[in-house]
Amino acid sequence: MSDKSEQRRLSVFKTYKLYVGGKFPRSESGRVYEVSDSKGNWLANVPLSSRKDARDAVVAARKAFGAWSGATAYNRGQILYRVAEMLEGRREQFVREVADAEGLSKSRAAAVVDATIDRWVWYAGWTDKIAQVVGGGNPVAGPFFNLSSPEPTGVVAVLAPQESSFLGLVSVIAPVIATGNTAVVVASEQSPLPALSLGEVLATSDLPGGVVNVLSGRTAEIATPLAAHQDVNAIDLAGADDVLAKELEIAAADNLKRVLRPQPVDDVDWTATPGIDRMTAFLETKTVWHPTGSLGASGSSY
Repeated sequence: MSDKSEQRRLSVFKTYKLYVGGKFPRSESGRVYEVSDSKGNWLANVPLSSRKDARDAVVAARKAFGAWSGATAYNRGQILYRVAEMLEGRREQFVREVADAEGLSKSRAAAVVDATIDRWVWYAGWTDKIAQVVGGGNPVAGPFFNLSSPEPTGVVAVLAPQESSFLGLVSVIAPVIATGNTAVVVASEQSPLPALSLGEVLATSDLPGGVVNVLSGRTAEIATPLAAHQDVNAIDLAGADDVLAKELEIAAADNLKRVLRPQPVDDVDWTATPGIDRMTAFLETKTVWHPTGSLGASGSSY
């Protein structure tokens, strides 16, 4: 009797939603589009984000920026490490989604997921160290302390890589938020499921809502209003082809956004050691002068 009941049981399909401001809205447009695996088999219907969704994500990112950038670097590292713990706990789900998205064998997908989790941990360890590498005291001609320290740029729009749906995704999100920025992420157009699942992980970790916002849909449709948005401070064009990147660079120039386009997207090796370039790309340098004063009657200085 139980066997027959199990045979008649309907499958419960996963509903994928956007991740904006710590919540899981559907697109305000009500639109969805089909996502298929590498063999053309249907996987899910996912939200087709609109310009309004993009604007809402920017509002959420800006609201979260003050508290996130004001948190101690050590605390940000703890929170990012907690995200890695949550990713490890859902490893099998991501292995399945990466295998479907990128047409990989299960063993190869498992290796990609492991590398992705390791990369998140790697960036978590940099939160309280990057200031020591790119900041410091400057020698000046005069009785002054001259100190430079890095500060986050603000709200960063991130176009996730199209082909590397998980390792590439984390490689562009983690360095942005590790240094205190907040992010609006446009997931891979053809393979958005790992990104939308990452939103579920972020929601159940200690990461404050709005620090990362994940949108799915047509990359060009979402990226265009983000590049022109006056409250977006920077944009990473990792997921844009050459034609779209050129258009977005022109739109971004209107409010002098920082634009990261380090090399042709086809030449990026997401498995390589990342270095600190993606962290420093979205940092500003603040320099402070302070008089040293004098010591004793001799007038000697510090």
